[in-house]
Amino acid sequence: MIFLTVGTLFPFDRLVEAVDNAVAKGFIKENVFAQIGKTDFEPKNLEYVEALDKDMFEEKVAKADYLISHAGIGSITTALERNKPLLVMPRMKRFKEHVNDHQVSTARKFEQLGHVLVAYSVEELPQKIKQLSTFTPKPRGSEAHRVVQRIAKFLDELSLSGKS
Repeated sequence: MIFLTVGTLFPFDRLVEAVDNAVAKGFIKENVFAQIGKTDFEPKNLEYVEALDKDMFEEKVAKADYLISHAGIGSITTALERNKPLLVMPRMKRFKEHVNDHQVSTARKFEQLGHVLVAYSVEELPQKIKQLSTFTPKPRGSEAHRVVQRIAKFLDELSLSGKS
């Protein structure tokens, strides 16, 4: 099963419609369950709900073979923590899906690290869906030492400026 989630804050009709079309055209043969948020678009080829409570969301993630999502950090972290292959499509400002293109930057970085697959356009989605079944995300390593270094540097700078 593929779990499609787009969050609940903003609609993401471009992704939901693209996945619905991919099912209709046979690019996706697995069952798809989607959490689509508040939207006017009604998928015709997949099962969906507007929102899921935390327990149901966790259950869908656990049962899913693959995830498809917007490029929100929460969705990416969820997939990485559970070692689930994830295909993201970033929301884009030019489509009025978000206030800026931070999701493009997020997607690009996590793609470079080998953690996710990214479709930057609807046209790329079918090919990326094909890759999803053989994609193995690279595990995300701990960066605790870097966090400690940043905090130490901040505290040093704070004490040097006399604001401690």
